[in-house]
Amino acid sequence: MSVYIILGVIIVFLVILAVFTVAIYNSLIGSRNRVKNAWSQINVQLNRRADLIPNLIETVKGYAKHEKTVFEEVTKARASLMNAKTVQENADANNMLTDTLKSLFAVAENYPELQANENFLELQSQLEETEDKIAYSRQFYNDTVLIYNNKCQMFPSNILARQFSFTESEFFEIEESAKEVPKVEF
Repeated sequence: MSVYIILGVIIVFLVILAVFTVAIYNSLIGSRNRVKNAWSQINVQLNRRADLIPNLIETVKGYAKHEKTVFEEVTKARASLMNAKTVQENADANNMLTDTLKSLFAVAENYPELQANENFLELQSQLEETEDKIAYSRQFYNDTVLIYNNKCQMFPSNILARQFSFTESEFFEIEESAKEVPKVEF
């Protein structure tokens, strides 16, 4: 009779272990998928901003035709952002675009009639709104990465994370000079 009790205890233990393992595995999958979703949200906002750039350039070009270098730099930075693949490439391209947008808005400050242009003001408003969304999306992404990375590092989920090749995700970091939102108010 005691053999059956020991066998029963072992079976119950194995069932509990299996349920625990499945729960941790599913938690890791869910966290990894939330990181992917958060990254997608950043990409949506970065693409939205990149889509606004050509219209903004065309509007400013109408008033400041001789500022060709600024337009080329903004276009190049936008292309870099659109071609970025990794988190770090996106962060670097985002920093470059932010810097070039500052130059573009500095040029626009020299043209009062441009600052009064309704199309330009609408583009500014949309860009400012998009910058806010990018900041929120970046924060949400980094919070999600933190939770996922903690699961990959903390016991006991780290055992399964290693076993099933879950790798930590990169944070979306920007350099200090790019932390300021481009000024879009005139």
